[in-house]
Amino acid sequence: MRIKHTFRLPADLSGRLADYAARKRVAQTQIVEAALLSFLSPDGSERLEAAIGRRLDRLSRQADRLEHHVAISNEAMALFVRFWLTTTPPLPDTAFAAAQASGRERYRGFVESLGRRMETGASLARELSEDVKATPEHDTQNLEM
Repeated sequence: MRIKHTFRLPADLSGRLADYAARKRVAQTQIVEAALLSFLSPDGSERLEAAIGRRLDRLSRQADRLEHHVAISNEAMALFVRFWLTTTPPLPDTAFAAAQASGRERYRGFVESLGRRMETGASLARELSEDVKATPEHDTQNLEM
């Protein structure tokens, strides 16, 4: 059994209701019933809180993974810079122009290689985890400069 109710809505809300009903191809009554059931449901706030909690947990895990990847990138860059600075002697002035030309070529190769890796989805973090798994006894002192 259904009971008829008569109530007034603001014009903008009524328009939004009509537009939504037309887009979804459902009766406006069904939308109002669903909204009232959701609003009056005793566990509605708990469901909303649980949904928000799940989303926050997912965002937290994503932020943790991002932090992990940034830490790996920072360490890799720091190790490379330290290695490069400690092993590369300064250039004499006569070799500077040739070194710049060679550096530009090598940089282009690096960018192309990086582009290929990014297209294939290869990542340093994944390679590191695979390398560590493959090497049960890894000597961290060989990696530190």
